[in-house]
Amino acid sequence: MKNIGFIGVGYMGYGIAKNILKHKNKLFVIANKNRKPIEKIIGDGAEEVKSFEDFSDKNLDALFMCVTNTPIAKTISEKISAILNNKTLIIDITTHNKTGSIETEAIFEKNNIKYVECPVMGGPVQAEEGVLGGIVGASDENFKIAEPYFKFFCKEYFHFGTVGMGAKSKLLNNFLSLGNAALVNHLAKSAKEMGLDLKKVFDVAKLGSGNSAALNRVFDNLLKGDFTGFKFTASNSVKDLTYIQDLLKDFPEAEKVAEVNKNYFQKAVDEGFGENFISELINKK
Repeated sequence: MKNIGFIGVGYMGYGIAKNILKHKNKLFVIANKNRKPIEKIIGDGAEEVKSFEDFSDKNLDALFMCVTNTPIAKTISEKISAILNNKTLIIDITTHNKTGSIETEAIFEKNNIKYVECPVMGGPVQAEEGVLGGIVGASDENFKIAEPYFKFFCKEYFHFGTVGMGAKSKLLNNFLSLGNAALVNHLAKSAKEMGLDLKKVFDVAKLGSGNSAALNRVFDNLLKGDFTGFKFTASNSVKDLTYIQDLLKDFPEAEKVAEVNKNYFQKAVDEGFGENFISELINKK
């Protein structure tokens, strides 16, 4: 049994936290703006702490961070790095900008706290099933220490090198997945407005090279009248694609594709749909 802290029990964080508990660990969580997943994980057996300072006496072996962006991760890191002892391993699930995880690691290094980045591929369903794909950036030593923790929530995990390499790989993979999601939205909305049979459109698409996890994630639910199949918000899409554009600035053709997709999601944000899931944008006027 390990003592594990968790910051960021949200759509993705809940499933990861649930699998930590499934492996018979003691889990300490801190509230965020969305109480619903916090209440669920407490019901599963986690203990809530009221402040970052309360982590100090929990004898933590590891602390997970699964927060929205690099600025938030760095702000939290500045606060907790002075609280934790240096036997606590930080496992950062956050999707960072291209240098964010490097900057975050430097904050912990000042207090001799070990840090690994492990952004993930997959959604909330895969998180709950414990079959995410881990994208790891860490020193060889820290990777070996972190491996048992990855097995709590990942089906597979891949060590790309030092901290920072995981962030780059994650952003490139999100470039692909968000691009696919935008295309699936355009396909579904256009087919719907043209009066085409959506099930037949889906069945045909699955037979071609356009078949993808995004296609299935959206249409499996859409055909049941549920537009929440792709559980990633428009505002988060804008954030990631902003990071991706910066990563791809030396690759102008790829950067232009990222810009087009970002503009699609930015328009939804500007119209008040920022907290809607990607697939819900199909149904907006």
